[in-house]
Amino acid sequence: MIAEIGHFALTLAFAVAIFQMIVPMIGASKGWSGWIDSARPAAVAQFGLIAISFAALTVAFVTSDFSLKLVYENSHTAKPMIYKISGVWGNHEGSMLLWVLILALFGAAAAVFDANLPPSLRARVLSVQGSIGVAFLAFILFTSNPFWRMDAAPFNGRDLNPLLQDPGLAFHPPFLYLGYVGLSMAFSFAVAALIEGRVDAAWARWVRPWTLAAWVFLTIGIALGSWWAYYELGWGGFWFWDPVENASFMPWLIAGALLHSAIVVEKREVLKSWTILLAIMAFGFSLIGTFIVRSGVITSVHSFASDPERGVFILAILGFFTGGALVLYTFRAASMQAKGVFAPISREGGLVLNNILLAVSCFVVFIGTVWPLVAEMLWDRKLSVGPPFFEKAFTPFMIAIAIVLPLGAIIPWKRGQLARVAAPLKGALLFALAVAALVFAVSTGHSALAVIGAGLGAWLVAGAVVDLWLRTGNSGWSRLLRLPRADWGKAISHAGVGVTFIGVSLLMAWQVEDIRVVKVGERFDVAGYQITLEDVQDRPGPNYDATIATMRVDRDGRQVALLHPEKRLYTVQGMPTTEAAIQSGLFRDLYLVIGDPQQDGGWAVRSYIKPFAAWIWLGCALMALGGFVSLSDRRYRVAAGARQPVRAAQPAE
Repeated sequence: MIAEIGHFALTLAFAVAIFQMIVPMIGASKGWSGWIDSARPAAVAQFGLIAISFAALTVAFVTSDFSLKLVYENSHTAKPMIYKISGVWGNHEGSMLLWVLILALFGAAAAVFDANLPPSLRARVLSVQGSIGVAFLAFILFTSNPFWRMDAAPFNGRDLNPLLQDPGLAFHPPFLYLGYVGLSMAFSFAVAALIEGRVDAAWARWVRPWTLAAWVFLTIGIALGSWWAYYELGWGGFWFWDPVENASFMPWLIAGALLHSAIVVEKREVLKSWTILLAIMAFGFSLIGTFIVRSGVITSVHSFASDPERGVFILAILGFFTGGALVLYTFRAASMQAKGVFAPISREGGLVLNNILLAVSCFVVFIGTVWPLVAEMLWDRKLSVGPPFFEKAFTPFMIAIAIVLPLGAIIPWKRGQLARVAAPLKGALLFALAVAALVFAVSTGHSALAVIGAGLGAWLVAGAVVDLWLRTGNSGWSRLLRLPRADWGKAISHAGVGVTFIGVSLLMAWQVEDIRVVKVGERFDVAGYQITLEDVQDRPGPNYDATIATMRVDRDGRQVALLHPEKRLYTVQGMPTTEAAIQSGLFRDLYLVIGDPQQDGGWAVRSYIKPFAAWIWLGCALMALGGFVSLSDRRYRVAAGARQPVRAAQPAE
């Protein structure tokens, strides 16, 4: 009965979404206040109904209701409760329900918190948001219904994919979807602005908090996925340029460009057309990611579905919304002329350069991701585009961004002098050079990657500190503490980028890897550490059988760690997984993996020494923290700049 309630609520939400798509848009065009005002309760009602549906599916998973086909295929009575809950979105149908739940959440939030928006613009924004809901609710109901019953309920289920039975994967998808789907708000604002013909400083201020929130959640989601890959897959890597990883990275890059571009629109009312285009493309790349994951065009641990018909449906959604928005943009772009002018050496010029570098780097990732698909489709050739291509083609743009970011953050608006701007950064440059020299001195083989990456990271961190200090007007610490939170947030996020630069470069340049066969009681050396395989035992888990090794790590005759890497065999699916044992520290990780038993009685063992690995996720945490700090600034409140009397809608100048 609960499942039927969930199905009915989802169907009713589809009807409400159709109402939300049509009625407010007509009301806004006709000036009918009652129809305009209907957008807000419709958005809230749609969210409430989808929440009921999602709750019903969650209850089915928690209670192991195997009469539902989805629960049977993705759960098991012996599975721990946290994975029963995460199993709700650990599959195609449930994850799509989470997708539309978050979509409706953002629409309801806009309805509740955007009270200062002009009513006609709010109605159009919520109408566009409702149209996206219509498309994806139709996709769920007609191709991916999570509430299908089985003719006869089995006694037990097939269990969830073992790779997804992990805390990192329990939290990774919700945060990732909050970022993916959150970019729909920027898209809705862009389309509504094109329809209404209003793109100005107030519009930019309205759209920035939504974009920033989506970017922050996307940062957290990507970081959680990277962290999971690092400790769960047993390969010792944090990023593999997998097509699905790239699918989340591309909208992150475009969203970063959109954030910076919206600043220019707000402060100087230029780059209007470009900002609208970025808002469209940011959500477009999110839809591309949805297509890649659910179309069956790739095989990946991240992919949810392999049904081509579903892929065609999503491709139609992508074409309709992205293509339709671009057609509307084509007709309206000429009317969005800039009001101000600026010199190349200016804050605006720096932000334009930032946008170009981020957009081109996103294009590079896009080409590397889709090229194998294009080659197979057009020439029937199997190609593989891997890390070597991305590292060589993508890295130069990141280096350029790192060089210009501290300069662009402090240069004046409208026009500036490069020599005058660079003067306060002399100390930051000296600090960066000193760090690079130190890294060069301790590098084995004098790795250029380590030197360049550490120097650029130090340059970014020091540049963020200088930016904060300059904003005090040399008034001292008291003024520093009173700076707006948005200034603090920007500096923290930029410093986070620098910390991640340092972590990535030093890890890739200095890590040590050792693979060998080791017998119980045998000792071996890796980069100054003495590692002993003391014992290997079989132990049962809640829904798996585990082989657990005990490995002692010594240095200079003193024990520094006792680690227990595991190999698990999930009995229902018969699928093995690797659980690496990691001792994390601020400056290095000890990373041990136990492999398969060998014919001579030994065990395959992989050992890694990973310097500064924690700095990668520390930098991501700082980026997200900076975003949250900026969002807490009262100037970032939605429509804070719209409390002035609103003029009638007219084409932007």
